[in-house]
Amino acid sequence: MIPSVLPTYNRAPLAFTRGSGSWLETEDGSRYLDMGAGIAVNVLGHAAPELVEALTDQAQKLWHVSNLYQIPLQQKLADMLVENTFADTVFFTNSGTEAAELAIKMARKYWYSKGVDRTEIITFDGAFHGRSTGAISAVPHAEKMVKGFGPLLPGFHQIAWGDMDLLKSTITDKTAAIWIEPVQGEGGIRPLPEAEMKALRALCDETGILLIFDEVQCGVARTGKLFAHEWSGVTPDIMMMAKGIGGGFPLGGVLATEEAASGMVAGTHGSTYGGNPLGCAIGAKVIEIVNDPAFLDAVNAKAGFMRQKLEGLVATHPEVFEEVRGMGLMLGLKCKVPCGDVVQAAYAQHLLTVPAADNVLRLLPALNISEEDLAEAVTRLDKAAQSLEVQSLEAKTN
Repeated sequence: MIPSVLPTYNRAPLAFTRGSGSWLETEDGSRYLDMGAGIAVNVLGHAAPELVEALTDQAQKLWHVSNLYQIPLQQKLADMLVENTFADTVFFTNSGTEAAELAIKMARKYWYSKGVDRTEIITFDGAFHGRSTGAISAVPHAEKMVKGFGPLLPGFHQIAWGDMDLLKSTITDKTAAIWIEPVQGEGGIRPLPEAEMKALRALCDETGILLIFDEVQCGVARTGKLFAHEWSGVTPDIMMMAKGIGGGFPLGGVLATEEAASGMVAGTHGSTYGGNPLGCAIGAKVIEIVNDPAFLDAVNAKAGFMRQKLEGLVATHPEVFEEVRGMGLMLGLKCKVPCGDVVQAAYAQHLLTVPAADNVLRLLPALNISEEDLAEAVTRLDKAAQSLEVQSLEAKTN
């Protein structure tokens, strides 16, 4: 008999009843150190006092009115984002998947409004842009996401990640946009090198193609800048955000230049919940906190501390781990043993991590995590690795 919750997840046998900072607690009082932060969502940890206050204050005033009316808090958050990013305009969504759908529509509508037949979008191996039909059509080589869901939408070309020569040869007079994550998350914590980021921007400028960045996972201070592309000094024409912007409340959005958004006039897109007062009250508080230079400096300092600890871990356990990847507090451990085994061994140490493709273990803690908790996470990973080494030795001797 099918369970009441559709069984599309392989859930761990863990259920948490409360959280504080970087720690979660089960009903029996067991505490777990959370190095996943809800998959890069809880940027200020669990039950962050500032966000609790923002939510509670707004909840006592107004929850939802729909986008039939002006929403002052939505305007406030949009103004904050426009002031601090490349963007001239913002559309708010409830999720990264919804942001992906708008990014596709916006790029195609841009060319349509100019009377030009350019609808094709180039994407890359290892990409993850969500699970809607449009988003999975963009990554047709990802069999586990697309098998059985056909027919897929036409108009996408997925090519090898980081192959600039192939990219140039794939562009035609039908190409509308190039769509890429500055740091792949689900794909295995792979940052696109700065030189290639700059080459992408130059190529788009040369051909007139729109450049779309997916910063759903790597954005909102995760890499030590407000958005990851800032490290390269280049800017996109369209950018998706979600996850961290709501600090745990469902919120996402698409940021764009005035030119890229020029086709999106009244009636071309909408959302009932997107940008509601509750979400925007929290989003504004998140941006206020994480965009503070002192906060970003602290993220970078913790990132350096954590990376050094992880490099030592790799050196200590060369049969378990291969290398450290990533930027800021978006870090990955490439594993030599099955990544799932490391996840399970970490559970036994009351440590929560997140698996990714390419046999990579993701570490995506709250951005305000203490160095003490980061060091504790590495200690628990060390114990997890030791347990796997013991298991491997026992298997060989039996």
